[in-house]
Amino acid sequence: MPSIRNIAIGLPVKDGHVLVSASSDRQRDLDFYRAVGGGIEFGERADEALRREFREELDVALDHVELLGVIENIFEFEGQPGHEYAHVFAVHSDELDDVPLDAELVVLDEGSPVRWAPLDTLVPVFPEGVLEMLRSAGGRPLGTPIRPSLRGAGAGSAGGLRRPHA
Repeated sequence: MPSIRNIAIGLPVKDGHVLVSASSDRQRDLDFYRAVGGGIEFGERADEALRREFREELDVALDHVELLGVIENIFEFEGQPGHEYAHVFAVHSDELDDVPLDAELVVLDEGSPVRWAPLDTLVPVFPEGVLEMLRSAGGRPLGTPIRPSLRGAGAGSAGGLRRPHA
C-alpha cells in the first residue's frame, strides 16, 4: 500500500524568477516544473530537511528559510498515484544569487535540470499552488513576518509556531 510522504520544498526568487527543477510525465505527455526539495526524515524538522536537500541536490547553503505554509498534494506521476504533504518555504541563498538567470544547474543525485523560470511561467509548477503561496507573501523582504502568529518563531525556524488557545 502506498504511503503519504512529508516533504520540504524551497522557492528561491531572483529578479522575477523562481528556481525550479524541470521534469516531464511521459504517460500524460506533460512537461512541468517542480519546486526543489525532498523528503523529511524521521526526527528531522522540515527546515532542517530543506537545508539538507539543497546541500545534497545543488551543493548550496540556504542563508534564510521561512515557512509559507503546507500544501496537501494528491497526484499521479507516470501512471502511479502519489500523496504528499509539502512544507513550502521561501528561501534565500547568497550562492544562488550568484547564479545567472540563463544558467542551468543539475540535481547532483539524479541529474534533473534546475533553472530559473519566470514567476508568470505558463509551464505548470508543482505542487500546485506553491507559486500562489509565494505571491501571497506579497513581495515583502524575506524575514518579514507573513502573519502576526509567526512573530518570535526565529529566523529560519518552523518550530516556534503555536496554535492559538480556544
